[in-house]
Amino acid sequence: MTRLPYPSIPVPNDWDRKGLPAWTYHSEAMFALEREQLFLTHWQLAGHESDIPRPGDWLSFDLLGERAVVMRGADGVVRAFHNLCRHRGARVVAGDAGHCKGSIVCPFHGWVYDLDGALRGPARPSSFGEMDRSEFGLKPVEMEIFHGFVFLRFSPGPQAPVTDLLAPFAADFAAYKLSDVLPAGRMKWENDLPVNWKSVRDVDNEGYHVAMAHPGLQELYGRTYRDLNLANGLTISVGWFGDAPGRGWSVRHYVRHASKRTDLPPHLQNAWTYYGLFPNTVIAVTPEGAQFYQDLPVSVGMTRQTGRLYRHKDETRQTRLARYLSYRIDRATSMEDRQLSIWSNESMKSSSFEGFHLSDLEYGLRCHHQGLRHLMPVMTQAEAPPEYDLARLNHEIKERSKADV
Repeated sequence: MTRLPYPSIPVPNDWDRKGLPAWTYHSEAMFALEREQLFLTHWQLAGHESDIPRPGDWLSFDLLGERAVVMRGADGVVRAFHNLCRHRGARVVAGDAGHCKGSIVCPFHGWVYDLDGALRGPARPSSFGEMDRSEFGLKPVEMEIFHGFVFLRFSPGPQAPVTDLLAPFAADFAAYKLSDVLPAGRMKWENDLPVNWKSVRDVDNEGYHVAMAHPGLQELYGRTYRDLNLANGLTISVGWFGDAPGRGWSVRHYVRHASKRTDLPPHLQNAWTYYGLFPNTVIAVTPEGAQFYQDLPVSVGMTRQTGRLYRHKDETRQTRLARYLSYRIDRATSMEDRQLSIWSNESMKSSSFEGFHLSDLEYGLRCHHQGLRHLMPVMTQAEAPPEYDLARLNHEIKERSKADV
């Protein structure tokens, strides 16, 4: 068995196997608490530096009422701002990505901003009386870059700076040369799924279902697949291909054409590796390229699955073919997971649902649920509290836990 250079954390014996109670997947008050205490206070992945190569190039990122724009300035520096004009709050850019030539012009009233977010001037400035332009630049959003990937956080939160938080991934990312990847094909993909975001993560956070639900992955690497849980909400899942020729069309041809990356350390050769960041982000890497995907909550019963694809700059024709085949395998897997997420989510509305009964192999899922309980301990309540009282009860349980320490 391939040795992995990661300090995996075992699941404590006292963690229950029931998972989160069903009510947490359908409660509007729970969703509101997750917005404030989870999503806006944890790092989210907006894209890669290579998505915005020229001064004036930008990406947008929206999450639960907050709007950000990531832009490369005239000085080449990447910055993030609230996508919010300081005049009336209009979006200063619209769409997923684009380019501003020399300046940012608000489409509502024509206020003009430099590419570094500073206000150059309002339209008809004399109509505003005395006005200190330095006080009206675009508001910054906290941003950090890790091996080319651009992370945002809308509010201060419990996670460490990205460089410290993702340090266990640093050696692998450097070996893969992820700082140098380029966008592949369409800039962005997304699908809306009519389920609570936790149901999507519940499926993606464990490999126990691979053998039954994902014939393509099982054929490719299922015999070698492993899940590891690291500290601070990080996970690594990995499987190695090439020990069998494969029977399905995509797998058979992928194994034949896959890149022989002898430049990689042994544990990454012939590997599909998934690097997870709590609560909702995964960076997936194969020998041919990389992608990231996220499960972004839209409402209590709607989740937007989105991500971006990347390739290596020295891609050969054979590498491009292998990347296409890996995409076919991954696309089939995603479709299978979407159906599983729908079934799981709808089951929790049934009167006969009595909670999960989790296997030791559903290691990542148990760790994910424990992370959510730690942040929002109201999730430990077997019965749903009154919606109006949920936030207060959560605060009370937290304070009581602090007092007991």
